[in-house]
Amino acid sequence: MVGSNFSNLLHILSFVPRDFNFIEHTSNIGWNEYQRIIQIVVDPGLYLASKRGIFLGTKRRVLPRQFRFFTGSPQVILSRKLVEFSILGWDNFPRTLLLFFANIKSSHRGYFQTLACNAREFSNTVMNSNLRYMAWDNPPGKEPRNPRVSDVKKMLGSGAAFAGNFAPNDHEVLDLIDSVVLHRRKGMISPGGWCVGRRDRGRDPCQHWGDTNILRPGHAAERFEKLLLRVMANSTLRSNQCR
Repeated sequence: MVGSNFSNLLHILSFVPRDFNFIEHTSNIGWNEYQRIIQIVVDPGLYLASKRGIFLGTKRRVLPRQFRFFTGSPQVILSRKLVEFSILGWDNFPRTLLLFFANIKSSHRGYFQTLACNAREFSNTVMNSNLRYMAWDNPPGKEPRNPRVSDVKKMLGSGAAFAGNFAPNDHEVLDLIDSVVLHRRKGMISPGGWCVGRRDRGRDPCQHWGDTNILRPGHAAERFEKLLLRVMANSTLRSNQCR
């Protein structure tokens, strides 16, 4: 990372855990989320080789008291430690939680949120952001819409590392991202600091390689740095972390 704020970022990093988990989350589940939790669904795809639609159970369960339920965006960025914990489950909590979420609709919107925020060794590693830009209609719908060309300027200004989902055939916005963000010409890879070839007359600079360990952060890295500073600020950690 580059920029004048780098020392501020290092200062913040000295007070928070290194194994961050960027998980957008909230415990304010609301009525619709409450109904989703207590409603039992059965996914035949978990038991059969062929994929079939889910069906609803006739009974409903009570909200669990053993753990606090969290929900949020299905896109998450997890540390290696949290992934290992979710697989190995040395205190059996991940497996218990997995069995509970196996019968919830849209379980991917709550499993890692609930796992990380209820595990003592991980609750203070959760950043309430998934570093992702999402475009919403006005008034907002249930789901974010696909970003358009008109969103690109705002998307870049956000400093987000990720964006989407993009419509698969929206070549206009994808070509604009290739050109403005990745500086990639048609039929070429995105050039990096290791590309030492000439860039004039439509030549591909990556046809000639230099040191592949060279990293030259640009303006996008500066914008991303500012986003991380906002996410990791002490005020954000105290007010939004697993609450």
